[in-house]
Amino acid sequence: MIEISNRYPRVAEYLENEVGFEKWSRCHYPGLRYNITTTNMVESLNSMLVNARDFPYVALLDVIQEKISKWWNDRRIVGMALTTPLTPSRESQLRPRFAQSNSRHTSQLNPVTYHVKGGELEGVVNIFNKTCTCKEFDIDKLPCVHAVAAAHHAQVSVYNLVFPYYTKEYYVLAYGETIYPVGSQSQWDIPNEVVARIVLPREVKDKKRGRPKTSRFPSVGEFRKRKNHCGKCGAYGHYKKKCNSQTGSTEGNPSINVPV
Repeated sequence: MIEISNRYPRVAEYLENEVGFEKWSRCHYPGLRYNITTTNMVESLNSMLVNARDFPYVALLDVIQEKISKWWNDRRIVGMALTTPLTPSRESQLRPRFAQSNSRHTSQLNPVTYHVKGGELEGVVNIFNKTCTCKEFDIDKLPCVHAVAAAHHAQVSVYNLVFPYYTKEYYVLAYGETIYPVGSQSQWDIPNEVVARIVLPREVKDKKRGRPKTSRFPSVGEFRKRKNHCGKCGAYGHYKKKCNSQTGSTEGNPSINVPV
């Protein structure tokens, strides 16, 4: 927040006084929020449907169903083949903390509370409530370095302190259902009131000339990297001055005839 205040004082004042920390900061959010919410999921679906978005609605839904069914099945296979108690991403995040906890000094304060010193920040861990004063354990629901050290001192499995949603069992359950195709339209069971409903096309006003735009507009502050086009060989990724080709190719220059 100090960095934001130094660079953008008006933005910092707006976030602090009008919006509130709990609406944009995970450590101040009163509930449980997994990671940071972004538009990456929407952008992934848009890129997946870039060729199918002009299809009729039924065909578009078939494409979505087929792709999501494949994703579900692929992740189900990955989940069934897991040999670790946690999902791959959480296991790779937790593993380094085992070695880091070896350099921590742990002392027991009461049957469930431990004081862990060493490193840049010390912490007080409650293995019953699954909390730590560093707040990393509280927010991520994954044992921090202090919690791992406390678990080793208490001779408790670290995996017992992990939020259950990170386990293999929950991963498999998340993709346990099968997404079936809807089948042919002739086999659909459509209620009579839906069949009798007349749906008119939406009114189009001031239709612009030319081909409609298919790619989205970049967001504020988003920069798209332009592809360099070589005027010598016609390839992408470099300019004419840095081209290593001795002779121009026919790519991008169809008028050039190369003898066979």
